[in-house]
Amino acid sequence: MSKLLIIDDDVDVLSAAKLLLKRHYPQVDIEKNPERIPFLITNGSYDLVLLDMNFQRDNSSGREGFLWLDRILDIKPTTAVVLITAYGDVEMAVRAIKSGARDFVLKPWENDKLLATLQSALDGRKDDSNGLSKTGSLAGSASVGGKSQNQSSYIAVSPSMRQVFATVERVAETDANVLILGENGTGKDVVARALHQRSLRRDKPFVSVDLGALSDSLFESELFGHVKGAFTDAREDRTGRFEEAQGGTIFLDEIGNISLPQQAKLLTVLQQRVVTRLGTNKPKNIDVRLICATNSPIYQHVSDRTFRQDLLYRINTIEIHIPPLRERPEDIVPLAEHFLKQYRKQYNRKVASISPALTRQLQQYRWPGNIRELQHAIERAVILAQGNVLEPEDFYFGTSTPAAIPTDKDLPFQENLQIEDMEKKMIQQAMQKYHGNITDIARELGLSRQALYRRLEKYGL
Repeated sequence: MSKLLIIDDDVDVLSAAKLLLKRHYPQVDIEKNPERIPFLITNGSYDLVLLDMNFQRDNSSGREGFLWLDRILDIKPTTAVVLITAYGDVEMAVRAIKSGARDFVLKPWENDKLLATLQSALDGRKDDSNGLSKTGSLAGSASVGGKSQNQSSYIAVSPSMRQVFATVERVAETDANVLILGENGTGKDVVARALHQRSLRRDKPFVSVDLGALSDSLFESELFGHVKGAFTDAREDRTGRFEEAQGGTIFLDEIGNISLPQQAKLLTVLQQRVVTRLGTNKPKNIDVRLICATNSPIYQHVSDRTFRQDLLYRINTIEIHIPPLRERPEDIVPLAEHFLKQYRKQYNRKVASISPALTRQLQQYRWPGNIRELQHAIERAVILAQGNVLEPEDFYFGTSTPAAIPTDKDLPFQENLQIEDMEKKMIQQAMQKYHGNITDIARELGLSRQALYRRLEKYGL
């Protein structure tokens, strides 16, 4: 009795897909305008979404598809999403699965193959309906203190992380505002999702917003919404992220990096518990649980008067600090073994274990990129490994030796040293210097935050 939603800007594709699928599923809805996705996902209770990846002419990058995929999984992580495009390759398919899609289909499709793909996606959704999507998992399914956990499970061997998740268990069922502090890549988003999945709001939306990526001009529209005609490009009404999260949880990531004018607007909403869309004077009541996170020194920002003290008091009723991976070495090998199992299955590889020599190197390395760096490194090693056991030669740490941190002498040109190698070393050096603070790293390197994020993704940091 599954409900399907098809989103594509080609009306012929919509008609053909609905004609085929309505014979197999009780409800098949179609939509041409991707801007309606938040409303449809919030209110439609769809089990599967068949999502086009390109909505602009002469654009085959798939960027829009990945953005809307993230938006869907933010609102309802249990939705099965199958991406569809006429411009696909193996690299795009791999990225789609890594981003949380269940599968990837090329146009024009074969009817039998499309039906089998959708049914497989729905079956997979049922199998892990008690857990988070793979994009929201720090370490997939695991155990804490020997007790099996469903929903957003995690690996916590070290005392410091056991304390973190003990706090999660204690406060999850309350509506207390939570501020999560920690370096980039430590898993702040996973803790936020764990709080939501263990809360009384678990059946309502979990909406994640990267505040660091919002300009002043987009801040109000994105968070609070707008009505048609509110500004030049406002061609129709749009629901803001607070409204999308109604009854559920809103996760405001990188809150320490927003400007003072943005802080004032956000504080007003949090105090009054109402939002007013741009272009109208009609306020709407909101009922959301607030979780915030930052990797910046927010208390220093308060001292410097670049972050409002009254806003900090509003958001940090409960404060959770996630230690960096280098301060909890007990977690490195269990996490590595988990990612090995995950990617062995995902890429259908036969790699079964990690050698003692590589284990020692994993524990010696300082992991400036934290869990995110470890995850990417294991994934790369699983793909490239020649044997059934991961050895040091299968692994690339990104520095000359496992325990080394780049210094100035590493940076000048050397024989066979490429520009990309130098750029990566400079980024790693800045990450170490500023302890993963994205704003400070970008400023040091003369990059925008978005450009820095692209490079972190490019180099697996």
